[in-house]
Amino acid sequence: MDIISLTLGASITVKLVLVCLLGLSVLSVAVALYKQFHLDRAHKDTETFMEAYESGVSIPKLVELARTLSASPLAGVCLAVMEHPVPAERLSGAVGRALARETQRLHAHLIILATTGSSAPFIGLFGTVWGIIDAFRQIGATGSASLAVVAPGIAEALVTTAAGLAAAIPAVAAYNHHANRAAALAAEIEPVAAEWPRLLGQTKR
Repeated sequence: MDIISLTLGASITVKLVLVCLLGLSVLSVAVALYKQFHLDRAHKDTETFMEAYESGVSIPKLVELARTLSASPLAGVCLAVMEHPVPAERLSGAVGRALARETQRLHAHLIILATTGSSAPFIGLFGTVWGIIDAFRQIGATGSASLAVVAPGIAEALVTTAAGLAAAIPAVAAYNHHANRAAALAAEIEPVAAEWPRLLGQTKR
């Protein structure tokens, strides 16, 4: 009996579990691909911004450049501070808040991957337990504990365990990869942002 036959012949509850796991798997793959694109662009835009910043470009030109680099968290910090009036004595706090927002944006949607990775195995386990219960009900109904009676129910139960792991493992791997990339980029821009209260304070005087 192949997996497709087991799935089609499974109980409604087991089928719902499999549909739920399929949905989580598709969602986590979509999020992983989106974050790959977003973080690639964030790194590229940040490198462009840093090259201009380190070359000594004037603040007005740096702000103009930042408007074209929407994915860069460092450009986001620059715009958040320069496009809104902030007294010089409050620049440090404004930069800190803007940096926190941009760091949060780097980690956006990763909760979906973390949730899939942590919950999918348990959802699959629920389907497994339910399938085993059905197998015991079948034993009680037939009065026989032969392999022919028990095997189909146990097999369909184990399919949900496999589906849960299949959804969880890629999600955990993608979460770790993207979370590390986001943390590395945040750590890279933090020292630069720390220089800005002094630099921008001089500009605003």
